Order: sequence, then structure tokens, then C-alpha cells
Amino acid sequence: MNAEVTRIMSVIEGGDARASADLLPLVYDELRLLASRRLAGERPGQTLQATALVHEAYARLVGKGNEHWNGRGHFFAAAAESMRRILIERARAKNRQKRGGGARRFDLRAEDLTVDAVPEEILDLDQALSKLSAEDPIKAELVKLRFFGGMSLPEAAAFLRISISTADRYWAYARAFLFAELQDKAEPQA
Repeated sequence: MNAEVTRIMSVIEGGDARASADLLPLVYDELRLLASRRLAGERPGQTLQATALVHEAYARLVGKGNEHWNGRGHFFAAAAESMRRILIERARAKNRQKRGGGARRFDLRAEDLTVDAVPEEILDLDQALSKLSAEDPIKAELVKLRFFGGMSLPEAAAFLRISISTADRYWAYARAFLFAELQDKAEPQA
């Protein structure tokens, strides 16, 4: 099946838009699992379903016309990034609809990065992640792969072509960096 996915990706890269219809059934279950993992932390009342997130992310991935993936891992990393962007766009839209402001509490456990996906918190996380990316793009990519992509540490390390011990150090640093950034956001403004 992996060989078939790779073959179809090559056909899509060659410009055959019809091949994208052949790719979706092969990757749908994994994309749905990825979306379900990402949406599992959402608060009750979330209107976006995993199926809708998969379809929107997939449409963005294959609808550009300039697709180029270096294998399956790259495709799923691109899918995770697309899902992240969709969720951030939705958070920004919801944030524009809300009134008020003030300090917000962001739940970040020391042993793992989690978020309850309140729109303001997603935006705060995105801003902190942008800061980390400016400082160290590989550490930021590791966070994206783990948090938005649902990858395990060994999977993310393999994708980034770094050792697991390096990935573990990067993960610890990134969590501490993001925790500090998000704590600053949670502090009451004087």
C-alpha cells in the first residue's frame, strides 16, 4: 500500500489532477485518525468534525496544483500543517466574533503539550510557535509534528532525520520555551 501511495503521489506531482481521487481512499483512514487526535482535545460544542477537517485539509493539499511530497512522511507532515492552519484560521474567526479580552489561562503540562483549543489559546500558541520558529525552526517543526500531527517522538525524529535523544532534548526545550511564552500571556496585564 505504501508503494501505491508513493506511485500515486508521483502521478499527482506529474500534473495528473485525476490521481488525487485515487489517493484519498488510500490515506483517508490515517488522515481521519490524525484529525481525530487533533480534535480530541477540543471543548464540547466544537462544530468542526474530523471528517470535515480531513476533507478541507486534503482539498488544500491536492488543490494547489504544485504538489511535491518527498514520500509518505512528508505528505502527512504537510497534512498536519494544513490542519493546524485550518484550526488557527477558525480560531481567528471565532476570536473576531467574541467581545472582551483580558488575560487567559493556558493549560500546559510539563510532561506534555496540551491545549483545550479555546480560540484565544490556539492563537497564543501559534504566536509562541512563530517565535520559536524564528529562533529554531527544527524545534518548532518538532512541536508541529507532535502537537498538530499527532506523531510520536520517534516518528517525528525519523521525519526530521534527527536522533531520538536529540528529538527528546529539542522537545524538552520547546516545551519549556512555549510554557514560558504562554505563561507571559496568562499573566494579568497591569
